[in-house]
Formats: sequence, structure tokens, C-alpha cells
Amino acid sequence: MAEREASPLPLDVRARLAELELELSEGDITQKGYEKKRSKLIRAYVPHPGGMEGMSHRPSFAPPSAARFHRRRSSGTRDERYRSDVHSEAVQAVLARHVESKVAVPMPSKRRSLVVQTSMDAYTPPDSSSGSEEEAGPGDDMPGMEHWMTRPAHLGPAHLGSTSSSSSSTQSGGSGNAGRLADSLAHTHLSHPHLAHPHLTHTHTHLTQSHHVSAHHSQTHHAIGHLSLKRKPALGVAENGGSLRRSCEFGSDMLWPPPLESDERHIGTIARNTQKYGNAERMETGDGVPVSSRVSAKIQQLVNTLKMPRRPPLREFFVDDFEELLEVQQPDPKQRRPEGAEMLAVRGEDLGVVTNWPPSLEAALQRWGTISPKAPCLTSLDTTGKPLYVLTYGKLWSRSVKLAFNILHKLGSKQEPMVRPGDRVALVFPNNDPVAFMVAFYGCLLAEVVPVPIEVPLTRKDAGSQQIGFLLGSCGVTVALTSDACHKGLPKSATGEIPQFRGWPKLLWFVTESKHLSKPPRDWFPHIKDANSDTAYIEYKTCKDGSVLGVTVMRIALLTHCQALTQSCGYTEAETIVNVLDFKKDVGLWHGILTSVMNMMHVISVPYSLMKVNPLSWIQKVYHFKAKVACVKSRDMHWALVAHREQKDISLSSLRMLLVADGSNPWSISSCDAFLNVFQSKGLRSEVICPCASSPEALTVAIRRPVEDSSQPPGRGVLSMQGLSYSVVRVDTEERLSVLTVQDVGTVMPGALVCVVKPDGVPLLCKTDEIGELCVCSVATGTSYYGLTGMTKNTFEVFPVASGGGLVSEYAFVRTGLLGFVGPGGLVFISGKMDGLIVVSGRRHNADDIIATALAVEPMKFIYRGRIAVFSVTVLHDERIVVVAEQRPDSTEEDSFQWMSRVLQAIDSIHGVGVFCLGLVPANTLPKTPLGGLHLSETKQLYLEGGLHPCNVLMCPHTCVTNLPKPRQKQPEIGPASVMVGNLVSGKRIAMASGRDLGQTDDNDQFLFLSEVLQWRSQTTPEHILYTLLSSRVTHAHTSLTCLQLHKRAERVAALLLERGGLQEGDHIALVYPPGIDLIAAFYGCLYAGCVPITVRPPHPQNISTTLPTVKMIVEVSRSACVMTTAVICKLLRSKEAVATVDIRNWPPVLDTDDLPKKKSPALYKPCNPDALAYLDFSVSTTGMLAGVQISHNAVGAFCRSVKLQCELYPSREVAICLDPYCGLGFVLWCLCSVYSGHQSILIPPVELESNPALWLLAVSQLRVRDTFCSYSVMELCTKGLGLQTEALKARGLDLSRVRACVVVAEERPRMSLTHSFSKLFKDLGLVNLAICLQGTSGPDPTTVYVDMRALRHDRVRLVERGSPHSLPLMESGKILPGVRIIIANPETKGPLGDSHLGEIWVHSAHNGSGYYSGYGEEVLQSDHFISRLSFGDTSTVWARTGYLGFLRRTELTDASGERHDALYVVGALEEAMELRGMRYHPIDIETSVIRTHQSIMECAVFPWTNLLVVVVELEGSEQEALDLVPMVTKAVLEEHYLIVGVVVVTDIGVIPINSRGEKQRMHLRDGFLQDQLDPIYVAYNM
Repeated sequence: MAEREASPLPLDVRARLAELELELSEGDITQKGYEKKRSKLIRAYVPHPGGMEGMSHRPSFAPPSAARFHRRRSSGTRDERYRSDVHSEAVQAVLARHVESKVAVPMPSKRRSLVVQTSMDAYTPPDSSSGSEEEAGPGDDMPGMEHWMTRPAHLGPAHLGSTSSSSSSTQSGGSGNAGRLADSLAHTHLSHPHLAHPHLTHTHTHLTQSHHVSAHHSQTHHAIGHLSLKRKPALGVAENGGSLRRSCEFGSDMLWPPPLESDERHIGTIARNTQKYGNAERMETGDGVPVSSRVSAKIQQLVNTLKMPRRPPLREFFVDDFEELLEVQQPDPKQRRPEGAEMLAVRGEDLGVVTNWPPSLEAALQRWGTISPKAPCLTSLDTTGKPLYVLTYGKLWSRSVKLAFNILHKLGSKQEPMVRPGDRVALVFPNNDPVAFMVAFYGCLLAEVVPVPIEVPLTRKDAGSQQIGFLLGSCGVTVALTSDACHKGLPKSATGEIPQFRGWPKLLWFVTESKHLSKPPRDWFPHIKDANSDTAYIEYKTCKDGSVLGVTVMRIALLTHCQALTQSCGYTEAETIVNVLDFKKDVGLWHGILTSVMNMMHVISVPYSLMKVNPLSWIQKVYHFKAKVACVKSRDMHWALVAHREQKDISLSSLRMLLVADGSNPWSISSCDAFLNVFQSKGLRSEVICPCASSPEALTVAIRRPVEDSSQPPGRGVLSMQGLSYSVVRVDTEERLSVLTVQDVGTVMPGALVCVVKPDGVPLLCKTDEIGELCVCSVATGTSYYGLTGMTKNTFEVFPVASGGGLVSEYAFVRTGLLGFVGPGGLVFISGKMDGLIVVSGRRHNADDIIATALAVEPMKFIYRGRIAVFSVTVLHDERIVVVAEQRPDSTEEDSFQWMSRVLQAIDSIHGVGVFCLGLVPANTLPKTPLGGLHLSETKQLYLEGGLHPCNVLMCPHTCVTNLPKPRQKQPEIGPASVMVGNLVSGKRIAMASGRDLGQTDDNDQFLFLSEVLQWRSQTTPEHILYTLLSSRVTHAHTSLTCLQLHKRAERVAALLLERGGLQEGDHIALVYPPGIDLIAAFYGCLYAGCVPITVRPPHPQNISTTLPTVKMIVEVSRSACVMTTAVICKLLRSKEAVATVDIRNWPPVLDTDDLPKKKSPALYKPCNPDALAYLDFSVSTTGMLAGVQISHNAVGAFCRSVKLQCELYPSREVAICLDPYCGLGFVLWCLCSVYSGHQSILIPPVELESNPALWLLAVSQLRVRDTFCSYSVMELCTKGLGLQTEALKARGLDLSRVRACVVVAEERPRMSLTHSFSKLFKDLGLVNLAICLQGTSGPDPTTVYVDMRALRHDRVRLVERGSPHSLPLMESGKILPGVRIIIANPETKGPLGDSHLGEIWVHSAHNGSGYYSGYGEEVLQSDHFISRLSFGDTSTVWARTGYLGFLRRTELTDASGERHDALYVVGALEEAMELRGMRYHPIDIETSVIRTHQSIMECAVFPWTNLLVVVVELEGSEQEALDLVPMVTKAVLEEHYLIVGVVVVTDIGVIPINSRGEKQRMHLRDGFLQDQLDPIYVAYNM
């Protein structure tokens, strides 16, 4: 309505003003032009325009008093503050306020293929066959459709930001709309959003040139460019036939130059050869960590954003190391409390019984059917709007009687009828067939059976259809009435039968058309009784959780409700009513089917199929039929606004009542106002609009009465949103932006008593200024939830209690599910629904309010209005808000992301609450109700299961999770002596343990050197087989090597070295061989020649560029004088690709050992010093460090003796080894142990398993091996590759029953889940005993303990029961080797720890390495690792630090010697442990949680970066599922580890690099990520 002074504006001026406002809202004219034309129009009617601004157009609401709620005088001018479109302006003002100072939000990176698929798919616009409250309608496809909800209708110059300016900020392409959450502002300045950005093009070019990336539509200097990365060539890994992962290891081997050199010149050489994932240039930060300009810039953005001040943190506390308490919500000091008096129950007017009211509805039908048979009852329309069929009262009566007879007498047999009076019958009719439904409904009433109207199931898997089936089953429904057309349209099986729908009982489908029915005998009449307490019908209701309940309504309630509606609405006989609502339930049923018949009214039923085609159709019908009443929803009014220009010849002057069915949604007021604004010129009067509030349980709760006198305008108030969140009614007096404009829904129904009670707990009466749940006491309500006595008692049998303890009434009240209050004059105000209530940190928010705020942020370019869902999920013991909306297919990535960030900003500012997750899904993909609306509970279920497949996601855990435990504070350092004394006092023993003593009993123990042992064996047992090599290429291909053969080959190798190499004693030789016999012969040849061998993994032929630099680096670092290899690898080293990768001119001489000299070496080298270097052991740690460990002859002998004793290795034994022979225990078992102990080693190169996964197990079975060694990667290969082949293997004779011990060689924590899977899979093949690490047969089986993961984060070990919350299973890492002593020490203070502490494992043994090898005299590293001493206690013993954290536990078990068994548990690598929030986290624990979250997560790795936790997951499945993982990963880590994930990276399978031992190389992955070389599918930066 235009503003007006004492003299009202003429109609034509008002119409012109309304058109002006529409033009402004649609952007047809500017704000300035609008103001100019407007002032011109009203100048003549406004005497003092200058004085208006200071006037109080309406009395403003004062603190609690009756004056707050009042009615508007007809002559008074309109108060701008009571406009319903205030909210849209408030949201725009909030966003405008943030434009000047805004932080850039890092935009997620998405692979181009994903961008193309999500934005370019040919989506069909959302289809909706008929309406429900949250429905996408026809206007969604029309331009300018949404302007009335999102654009202010009245824009004055004083308003904070015009709509046109806020919309232009989106179109400008600047980062003006890449908003940050409300309180996180500062730093970055933004140019005015109206201006074009002169430097935008330049920035785009610069980004493209400098980073070699296609960043389409890059933003300005705020760096919110969308990174749509081009896919780089895979890392040379994809071409590698089988080993996608393993070849990544070579890249990791050289990522870090070895920590041993300081010679700058040499390091320069190594760095030059350093291989990268792709071709990106590399930069370094101050601490030498490699970064890339783009990803690290985004992370820096994220870090800066998270540093911004947020809402004041809650007061945190922390009890002790073991009790991590989540933050408890403290009372808000600003919390408003209700101050009014206790409310009194409000009574409606008396229900005035009129003499000619029928005693029951059937009686009314009989009366009109016989007295006025020709009177029209119902007109149905086709999709063009033409009348399809007019049902007269006579027809309705006769057809209902015929149907009643058939229901009772023609179903089943005479003796056993299928349906008896009182039975329940389903009514399944489509929304475009009200005639058939009405006949069926009254037929059931006449037959005294109970109709249960439900929706038509379109497919067997409709959303919510299963729950409907449960309702039908619980109601005992066996018969479904339906129409002919509907029956033909139901899904059919191949035989033409209607299949049983999921969850539905078996039904007999009965068609109700007259031609299929038998005529009743002339003497048969239905028995028409007065209304009684029998059940009349059951109305279904869908709950918040998706369950469906049946509300039973008695016949007396049905009649009384019709009478109350007749009285309230002033219905009279033969009135015409236009009904747009669903006639099967709720207001549409009550007015369009029931009350209409009681009053012999004529109903024009407008189907949704027509509304979709022509949104104006209902207005045309009102005009055409001169209808007095129309029943609509606010959505129908909204749609009509779009099309009203197309129609000139319509008038709404005949309407005396426009019933707004969803008046209980407070946001319906804006549709009402906008509709009145436009259609006032078409004869619509303001007093005609009558919102009502209803619920399935209480039927109609309140309704605004149509009045003839317009001097009684409705009441409305502007309430503070903050007050509402505390359930307090406070009128906004400070002109704040976070307000809710509410309108009344009239007064209480006649004959009813209404009170407001607290929604939770005991139903105590609320105070007058307090929001609560409305309860109704009346005859005209539902009676129960069918078959659910417990829920019925809580809802239908409520006795409200006053503060004094007395009952309000002796009669029971019914809970309505509506939240609100009763204002002065008995006006009822609704602020929301119980179903939409979200309680976050003790404050109440309504889903509808949040939807309205989201829709006010220029939604029409990005999302569909009716397709937005808001719900809450429980994360970390509090509710978190999730917003999901359908995105229009034509919106770009950048625009959508910026819209999302603005929505977060708006919700945070307006509602004072953070959004946990905001997701956009492709159009038409959210589950629908049968009416076409959004199915909220199914949407929530899909979100929880990870099945939404969003195309854009923005997570904000940093903003809204404020109840994390307080970060652990590092205590002042306690000295090691105090720790030791404390342990002794508390009765805890110091964590020390040792293996049994090494005894010297064997003949070969007389030799100090392994070369001597081989010579001795070649003389004493020359034909004894030491090695057998298996290959998958040739079936049963065995290459065996006896003691004498090995000795002779080694002699010839030594001769080659001395002759061709001209090498000296002590020279280093690099052995670059594939796993096999040649490697062993070359090793012993080096020993015979007095040289020091270094085993090096050969480069991979399919991946030379990544793997060859590693070989080169080891050769250079070890200062090898010569490289020995095979002819094939020799050729490979000289290939074109090798020459292109490394400079081969720097190689030392390369000797080919395939062509050995025939003569043996003249004299074998006799070593003299047992402490001299035997060989160098080069390996890459999981953190990517390359290190060479020096192993002396003494250590070799001691180690071999220790392994021999532990594993009971003798010449008669056979051992199968499936390990990589290049470093560590794998090398010792492959090359050294057989020569020392004399047993036969069956060698199976792990690479062979890639082509034949069964090779290892078949070898173990066929050769009847009792002991076998493998790695986790081998075990994983067998578990995955042979999982479905166990039966086939059994048929091939695979039998593992002879296996006594299967030893897994690994440095990491034992992988229990993998070993359990392996044991379970192959137990049918006889695998009974599984041992981990060097577990001797004489010791007990490995034990498993369960420790508290929370205590472990504080370096404490606390045992718990299996299945306890936060329990972590750990398996013992095998029995301690003979001759080995172990102690657990504090890695920082080097003091000994008790056995209840986690610490670093230190080892003292004869076979410890002598130090790291450095070819440049740099001895810094070795000083600590190999010769550490305790700072207290036993300070004389020299220990080697393992770099692994673990603990010792004395078990109750005893070993063969009768001594108590000390179990060692490895928890994780010290280098990889992450210090986050003051606690120590082990990556594997977080990774285990992440892998469990979703079936599509194949593998996972985590690492920290600048205090942010980065989670990389490998996706197995469609790229469309990538974004589902982001919320699930974030939630899992938050709940299980109390950590907020900073970045989630979704990649393809095989991206996480894994070394030969099957261990993840996380630091290598980190560097690849920071250098943009992972080619991720999606990267999400959590806010």
C-alpha cells in the first residue's frame, strides 16, 4: 500500500504506485527514477512531505504492555517498520555492511571434469505435480519470478542499501560477494561493488601466466580465484602396469636431500636432480619447506581468516589428562528472560448451534442430495482451466450410496466380507481428480468404514513411501480405493499386476467408478446416525524424522469442526469457494470437501497441474464464478504476482474471504503484503486476507475472521530475533536488522480453549511475553495417533499446569506443534513450528526463519525458491545447522560460491548462529514428497549417509563448533629424576625389558665374518641348497643356488671387481639389481673383494623419470666407486629417457655382471677388524628422509645369530620370504640369514605378486613351508586380489595348515584390521597361527590390548575394556630378540619412563648400526641417534634411538623359560606424530576414523600444515561422490578426535605414495599437495 495522509489516494494513483514498485523491484527503473516519479504522483495528496519522516506513523511497540499489539487505523499512514519486506532489506544491509571490510574466503578447487559435469548437464527444471509447503513451483522457470519475496516493495532513500546495488555486487565479478562469515572481518579493502574493476583483466592474465593454470574468472586482488585445474599427465605412474603406488616411492626417496651433507656444491647437484610430481616450479618458505604459490596462498588465506576475531569464546575448562570434557554451555549474560505475568487460557466465542444444522455430515449430504439434487457441489478443471466435470449434490449422494453398498457387500463373500463397519480403507487418488475422491470419502462415511487418504505412489521407491506403508500396515488396511485412471497409471509387474510397494501391506485395489459397481437393491439404504465418537477418518502426518503417523478424527469432532468453521468464516448456503489446496488433507479437506457439503456450497477445485501452467488460474476462476471465498497458500499468491501483468480483465472484488492456509508460517506475511499491494487495484480489499493456523492434531487452531468493516485492520509486530531465540517476545525498539515481522492468525476457534505451554518437559503455562507451544481443548480436534498409545498420551492428553500447581482445566488439551503466543485482544501469533525448531547452544532457531534469510540473499540467480532444506545434525553433543539447496544449472561456480559465502554471512549476522554445512545440489535431485515438495527427512538421511552428491559445499566447523575441549597446556618441565621417583612412589616400574642371552653353540659361531661362513659352508656342505627363486612368468620355475654355486659366483664377481673395476679395499659398490640370485651373488662378491656393498632398487622401466634420480642420488651420496648391475638394467641406464632425466656423464663405471670372467679371484679378501664396515643400508623413512646406516661385520654376525635363535633356523628348515631385499630386515632375511644359519630360503619377489597374487601362498602350500615372512603390502595384495578366489584356490590344492608362523616385517604399528582380514579370509585354507614381527615359536602368541585413545594423546597409557568408548586396539610387535635390551625414554628429556607412559623406544644390542653414513665428514646426525645415553638412572649404557613411540607392558603370560613375558607395543613414528591443540596425535588413528566414514573412501592420509589438519582421501567411485565426503570426514574427525579439519582433498586412487614396506609417505604427499601436483578431484577449505 502506498503511504497516505488524511485524504486517501485515489485507486488509479495507487495502481500506478504499485506498478512503479514492481518496476523497481524487477530492475526496470533506477532507485532515483522511482523516487522522482513517486514523489510526483503523491505530491498533490501529501501536504507536508518534509514532516513525514519525523512522524510516528504508528505507535511503536513499547515494553510489555497491551499497547505493543494493536490494530492499524484505517486513516493512519503506513509505518515502514511494519512492512513484511523489512527482512530482505535487513539482509542486504547486513551484506552491505561487510562489503567495505572483508576477508577473502578461499574458494574450493574443483577438477574441470567435475565442473563441466555439474554445470552443463541438461537438468530438467524441478517438476512438481502438486503442492506442498516447500514446493518449487511454475514460477521457478520464469524470469523475474522471485522479485516479490526478495526485493523490497518500498525503498526509501534512508534505507541502507538498495536492492539494485546489492544485486550489482553479484554481477560485477569482483570479490564483493565472496563474503566471509559475519564476525570474521578486517584486513582486505574492497572497491565499491558498483564499479567495474579496471585491473580485473590484468589480474586474470597475470595469474594464468605465472602459475600455468586455467583459472577461469579469477577474482581481483582478494585471491578468490576459482582453481579449475587442468589435469596434468599422471606422474608417469599410471603407465606402470601394476604398481600404481609403489612407483610413487621413488619420487619420495629424493624429495629431501639426505640430512647428512652440508657441502653446498653437492647438495646443489642433488637438488637439481630432484624429481617433482609434475613440472611446477618450487619455492621454499623460511624454514625450507617447499610450497607452491597457489595452494599455499589459499591455505594462508584460510589461516588469516581463522585468525579473525569470532564470537567471544565460551569459558573453557579442563579437568585432567584423562577427562577431556567438552565445553559446557554457560548462561549468556545478555539472555533475555520473560517478564510478563502468567498467561490465562483464552476461550473462543461460544459455538452457536443453528437449528437447521444437520446432526451429522452424512445427514447433510442426504438432505442436499434429495432436496437440491441439481445444485452444483464440485467443479473439477482440466489442465487448460476448462470445467471437466460438475458433480451435483444428487450425483454425489447416489454415487456415494452405490459405493457404500459395494464396499460392504461386494468385497469378499457374503459369509466373510472383506470390509466391515469400522475397518480402515486406503483412498489413493491423484490431485487432479477431486470428484472421485469426494465420492469415495462419502461412500466410506456412509458405509461406516474409516477412510485413510494417502498420496499416489508413483514408483516403488518413492521418498517416504515406505513410511506410508507402515501406517497402512499398522491401521490394518487391506483394501485401497482408487480411480480408473489412477489404477492404470500405477506401476505394474510383467504380468500386469500392481506390485507390492516397499513396506506396504498386501492390498486389494478397488476401482470406484460407477461403471465398475453393482447397483444396490431398491430396499437398501445406508444407516445414517447422528455424529458419535466413532472414528470418521484418519489423516496422515509426516514427522520431522520422516515417520508417518495417522491422526484419528471422530465423527463428532468432524461435525463440530465443520460447525466452528462455518461460524468463523460466515459460510452460507450456495456460496462459491475456489480451492487450490490439496483436498486430501488439512485445510483443503476441511473446507473443500467437508464444510462445503454441510453448507451446500459449490467448490471450484483448481489442480496443481493447472497452477503450474497458469499461476493466475485461481484468480481467473474467482472472477469467472464470482466466488466469495478462496483457499490458497502464500505460494499461490506469490506465483500469481508473476503473471498478473498478462491479465487485465480480472477482478477480486467478489471475494469476501481469502483464506491463507499457511498463515502459521510467519514468512507468509510478505506474500500477503505483496499480493495486496498489486491486487488492490483489482478490487482486493485488505480485510479480505484471512490467515489461519492449523495442525493435523488440533485441526484449525485459529482463523482471522472476514470483516466488512475495514476500520479493524489486523495486528502485527516487529519482534527481535535474538529475543525469539530465547523464547521471549521482545518488540524491536532499536531499529535492528535481526527482526521478525509477525501478523496475527486471528482469534481462537468457537468453542475452543487455548493456552501456551513450555515446549519441553512438564506442560507449564508460559508468561504473556514468552513463546511456547499452543495447546487446544475442544471437541473439534484429533483424538489419537492410531495404534500408538504412548505418543497419543504425550500429544492428545496434555493437562497444562499453572505456576501454583493447579490444572488449567479438567479436560485434556491437544498439543498443536505450533510455537507462538497470544497477544492482546486474544489475537494468536505464530512464530514457528516445533518440527522446524533447531536448538543450538541453548538458543532456539526456526528453520523457516533461516530459509527466509537465505532466500533474501539474491537467490533467484542461483537456487530454486521452493527447493531449500534446513535441518540440524548432532555433532559433538550439540545441534549444528545444515542448509541444502538445489542450484540452477546455469549458475557458475564462482557465483554459487559467492552466494554461499554471503548466505553464511547473513545467517550469522541476522540469527547469531553459524552454519555447519551449506551445500548446493544439482537441480531436481533432492527427494520429493508425492506432492512434489521437498522431503526433508529423506534429504537429511541422504546427507548423513553421504548420498546427496552436492556440486558445491562450504563447511564452517571453525566458526560454529565452540565447545571443543581446552587445548592442553604444556606443564613446566619436570626433571627426569622426579619422574623416576614419582614412578617408584606410585608403584609403577620403569619400562625396561630384554630378550634372552645369546649363547655360542654352533659351529659357524666360530667365524667373525659372513664371508668366512660362506666359504666354510661351500667346503662342508657344498650341495646344500641355500636359495630357491620363484617366478610367476614360468609355472613351477625354480632357480636354485647351492652353497658351492654361490661361493663360486661370488668369487667370479670379486675377480670382475678387481680386474675391470680396479677397485681398492673399502671402496663402495652400488648393487642395482632386481630381487633375485644375482643380487645375493654380487653382495658376497663385494665381501670377497673387500668392498662395501650398497643395495639399490633399480629404476622402473615404465617410470624412469621419477625413479632414476633416486638411484642416482643414492649412488652419489654413498660415494660409490662403481655400479654393478645386469645387462638389461645397464641398457636401461643408457636409454634416451635416462639421459634426459639425469646427467649420465657423472655416473661412476657401470659393470655388467651377466658376463662374468671364467677364472676366480687370485686371493679372497680376509677382513681383520670385526668393527669394520660390512655394508651400507640406505632407506627412505615414512617422512621422506633418505638415510644410510653403517652396519659393521660384528653387527651382521650378532643380528643373524639373534634371528637364528628367535626363529629357530637350522639347515633342515625351509623359509618362504616375500619381501623387498633392499634395506632393513628384508635385506637381512633375503641375503644374510641363509648363509649364516644354513636354512633354505624360498625367495618370492613381491613384484611377481602383481601379476599372480596367489604365487606366495601357493609356494608356501606346495613346498610345505612352516615359516614365512612377508610385508603388509604383500598381505594387502593377497587380501584384495584373492578375496573372491578362496574356493578356486582350495580346488587347486592350496593348504596353509602347515604354516606355523607368518611373520609380517614392518616398522609401523601392527595393522590389526589387515591381519584379521587376512586370517579370516584364509582360515578355511588352514591358516591357524598368525604371528606379527619376529615372534618365536617358543614364546606366547602376540597379545592385544585396548588403550584409551584420549590418554594416548597425552602420552599416557591407560588400558580399557574392549568396546569402551575411545578404545584403540594395539597388537604386540613380537617378542624381543635375544641379546636386545629395550627402554622407553622421554624423547625430549631423555629420562626413563614408567610403563604407564608412551615414549620413544630405545634399543641396546650388539647389532645396532654404528651411525649414519656421511661421505662429507658431517657427523652431527649420528652423534645422537646411535650413541644416546639416559639423562638419569643408568647413564653409562649406550642406546640407539629408534624414532618410534611405544610402550612396554608386562603380561601374565610366560615363555618357554618360565619367565614373565614383556610385550612391546609400537604406536607410531615420532617424526609423523602431530602436535595439535597441545596433544600428540598419530596419523593412523585419524586415518582409521576417516576410512570408516564412507564406503567410497579407498585410502586416506593426514598431515598438518600451518596448524591446520589436511586430510587427503582417495575416492573409489564416481567423481560426483567427491563432495559427499567433505561433511562426513569433517564430522568424523571432529567427533572422534576433537579436531577441526582445515582442508579436505579428494583424489583418485593411487595418489597417496606408499613405500616398499606398504607404509604411507605423508610428507611426500604434503609436498605434492603444496606444489599443486596431486591433480585433486576436489579441495575443500573448511571455514
